[in-house]
Amino acid sequence: MVTSVDGDTKRAPAADPTLVLKALADPLRMRIVSLLSREALCTTHLVEETGAKQTNLSNHLRILREAGLVDTEPCGRFTYYALRPDALTGLAAEFATLASAARLTAEAGFKRSC
Repeated sequence: MVTSVDGDTKRAPAADPTLVLKALADPLRMRIVSLLSREALCTTHLVEETGAKQTNLSNHLRILREAGLVDTEPCGRFTYYALRPDALTGLAAEFATLASAARLTAEAGFKRSC
């Protein structure tokens, strides 16, 4: 869920698997996602955990939000970030479909003739 400035709570848009994969390709963003898989954290916590500068983390968190991986929740003067498990589930489903198709192709020996 995303809480806007006026207090309204709305659902973040569904994650695009291509954007999710691109977002996860960066080592720091993958570390952030790993940390958020265990608990919601604010930027201060993420600075402590990663050693990255706040401005750098803010940029990475923006990319994770735009990819649909992270939701935000304002809490006083802090903003907490939480991982959206459904975004990862969608990506996992995409990979499972690819793996299944590759398995069937390998077992059947499908090959396009030249």
